[in-house]
Amino acid sequence: MHEYSMLSDDYFTNLNLCTEMTLPSSRDTVLSFFERVQKSFPSMRNFYNRGEGGFILEEDKEEVGQQRWMSLESQRVCSGYFNPKDPDDCLTQHQLMLELVPYMLSVSPLDCEALDYIVGFDFSYRGNHDALVAEALGSNQAIDSLLQIPGSQALNYEPSITLSLDDSCRCQARLQIETRTNAYQVRRDDYPDEQISVFFTLRQYGSLSADTKLEDTMLDLKARSDQLMKDYVIDQVLRPLAQAISTK
Repeated sequence: MHEYSMLSDDYFTNLNLCTEMTLPSSRDTVLSFFERVQKSFPSMRNFYNRGEGGFILEEDKEEVGQQRWMSLESQRVCSGYFNPKDPDDCLTQHQLMLELVPYMLSVSPLDCEALDYIVGFDFSYRGNHDALVAEALGSNQAIDSLLQIPGSQALNYEPSITLSLDDSCRCQARLQIETRTNAYQVRRDDYPDEQISVFFTLRQYGSLSADTKLEDTMLDLKARSDQLMKDYVIDQVLRPLAQAISTK
């Protein structure tokens, strides 16, 4: 069992390709694209139209919560795998998407607005999400002093940071925490069992050179994500959140 699957209740890896130009949306093009995906992954048989959200092809969700999916929007193609046994299990699916888009959707490296490799983690918690995040991850002295105001409770504490990983600022890393507690729940001291989400995204901005393959860019983003997760995210963010929840 991979380490990622033991850090939270659920985790997933997504790949998003954002384009500068609008993607083809004719009936034949959309169906041909998803039929080719289904040929490689026959279990992806649920196809539907989300209106402005585009089209999606997905598996039935298994009892263990695993599910592959792929979507096509007006200027974005996405591939995702929910609860894979290993993050590397997602690579074949992500690579297939990037191999298909040049000749089935007319996407060239020049048309790339951004390529995102995302790892996400969901923690189920019945309680004040914002207070838990503040407790687990700490903060600077100025924020700590606000949290000590008598009678106060955290209502919105969602740390987010984006870092440039090169001088051109074209390769960026973003860590974002999303909570789902609202003022009504805090006022009533009544909380549903909802999820705190942690997203770690590696993004390559801008057009790629003509001799650069989208697949190679994705593999580079994944390699950098894996290393940064190991060095700066797992022990500093994910484990403290899991430990704080386990003590409640």
